[in-house]
Amino acid sequence: MAGEPQADCLFCKIVAGTVPATVVRETGTTVAFRDINPQAPTHILIIPKVHYPDAASLTAAEPGIAADLLREAGEIAAEEKIDGHGYRVVFNTGAGAGQTVFHAHAHLLGGRGLEWPPG
Repeated sequence: MAGEPQADCLFCKIVAGTVPATVVRETGTTVAFRDINPQAPTHILIIPKVHYPDAASLTAAEPGIAADLLREAGEIAAEEKIDGHGYRVVFNTGAGAGQTVFHAHAHLLGGRGLEWPPG
């Protein structure tokens, strides 16, 4: 069922506390933690505590929680002191876009130049 934890989902396990993560911030609706394979000096994943496979399905079902992800990105960028130089918030959707965990999540990237277009 949409929104319910999935037994085989890595991020649901992080939310439940059964898989460790370096959590940098947690709210009632989100968990943010450092990426284990960072692509920038600051690379933090921000996930909703509810399970939806991607950002589009999360936003359609629970737009308030989608907004929480973006608000947290800004708060964390300020805490990490990357807001003054710029940062990127990325939602990969689908395997062809690089999504490997099918639980909606935002990548917060910063701490170096982020040229456009990316990779």
